[in-house]
Amino acid sequence: MSETSGTKPVRRLRTAVRHWRPSGTTTLLTIGGLVMLAPFLWMFSTSLRSAAASVTVPPQWLPTQWHPDNYTRLASDDYPVLRFLQNSVLVSLLATAGIVITSALAGYAFAKLEFRFRNALFGLLLVSLMIPIQVTIVPLYVIMGKLGLIDSPWALVVPALLGAFAPGIPGAFGIFMMRQFFRSTPDALIEAATIDGAGPIRIFFRIALPLAKPALASLTVITFILSWNDYFSPLIFLNSTDIMTLPVGIQSLRPPFGQQSSLVMAAVTVALIPVLLVFVAGQRWIVQGFTRSGLNE
Repeated sequence: MSETSGTKPVRRLRTAVRHWRPSGTTTLLTIGGLVMLAPFLWMFSTSLRSAAASVTVPPQWLPTQWHPDNYTRLASDDYPVLRFLQNSVLVSLLATAGIVITSALAGYAFAKLEFRFRNALFGLLLVSLMIPIQVTIVPLYVIMGKLGLIDSPWALVVPALLGAFAPGIPGAFGIFMMRQFFRSTPDALIEAATIDGAGPIRIFFRIALPLAKPALASLTVITFILSWNDYFSPLIFLNSTDIMTLPVGIQSLRPPFGQQSSLVMAAVTVALIPVLLVFVAGQRWIVQGFTRSGLNE
C-alpha cells in the first residue's frame, strides 16, 4: 500500500517531465538565469580549490581536489575576515537604523504636516537625489575631519543617524519613499484622531507608523543591502585594517594573498551569505513596499 502511494508522485513527475514543452520565453529566461548564476558558481567553485588550481588554464568548473580548509583559514589572524565581517555588521545595522528612523519622521512630515516652504523643501530634496555622492564627498570629508571621525566607523554611521546618507544610499531616497507611502494614509483617519485629542506625535507613533510596516521593512532591507555592499565610502573614510568593512578589507588582503585567489573567493562567498539571507527574507517586503508606494499618487 505504501509503495503504491509512494510511486504515484514519482510517476506523475515523470509524466509531467515527459510532456513538458518549454516555451520560447521560458527557454530565454532559463538561459538568462544560468548566465547570471555563472559568476557565483565560479566563485564558489574557486573557493574550494588550491591556490595553484585556481589559476589553471584552461579553467575547470569543478575542482579535482577539494580544499574546504580555505574557509577555516579565514578565521586566522593572518586573514582577519571575521573582523571585517563584524565591522560590516556594525556599520550596516547602525546606518540602516539611522536612515529608517529619520526617513520615517521626515517622510511623515512632508506627507501629512503643513508648514511653510514644504513643497519647495521637498523639491530641493528631490534635486539632491540627482547629485552623486562623489560630488559631495569632499565637503563631507572636510566635515568628518573637523569632527575627528576620519578613520573611524562613525564617519559612516553619523551621517546615516542624521538622515544625510548611509553608505551606498542617499538619505533623500528613504524620505521620498516614506513620504509616498504616508500619502496613502487616509486624512479622515488622522482628522478623527485629532478630534479625539491626539497630537501629531501620538498620531505618528500610534496610527501612521504601524500602517507603514511594509514600507519600513522594505526600506530596511534595501538600506542594509546597499550599505553592506558599499565600497566607495569606506574606501574614502577608513584607513586602518582593524576597522575596515568587508568590501574594502577583502581588497586590502590581496597583496598578502598573492595569487591565492581561492582564499579571496572564499572571503567573498562568506561576505555574500548575510546579504543573501536578508534579501531572501525581505524580498516580499521590497515588492510590496514599492508597489504600494507607486500606487499612491
